[in-house]
Amino acid sequence: MNSTQVFGEISMAGNLTTMLQVPPNCDLTLGLTRSNSSSSPSNTWQARIDERFLNPAGVVQGGFLAAIADSAMGAAAVSAAGDRKVIVANTDLRISFLRPVAPGSVVSCTARVIKSGRSITFVEATIVDQSDAVVATASSTYVIQDRAV
Repeated sequence: MNSTQVFGEISMAGNLTTMLQVPPNCDLTLGLTRSNSSSSPSNTWQARIDERFLNPAGVVQGGFLAAIADSAMGAAAVSAAGDRKVIVANTDLRISFLRPVAPGSVVSCTARVIKSGRSITFVEATIVDQSDAVVATASSTYVIQDRAV
């Protein structure tokens, strides 16, 4: 079970104020767990595929895999900022689905920072099943902003 920490409020565009929670509710809903340390240059996340995430054909819905990739790549983008307190938001996400994933499978997503600058970070991810077969690849660009908290 993941422990949840709330780090305080952050102000977003349009005067929206939200709580910064780690891990975010979306990761908790998807059942994501991190399988390596937060200081690692790459981030690896795992999830067990259950019936909630299947499409009508009985295989995992592609949006579930995209969400795993986004969470892993976002965490990698934050890690690349080092000691800076930042928030990141992806400006694009491209994903290629290479093979179906059956219910009961455990998938692992490893995200790697390709290039990181002060305001933009480029990240790639690979999702594999429990037999290490690549089921999807993804890439994304993240905008980095400093946060006060």
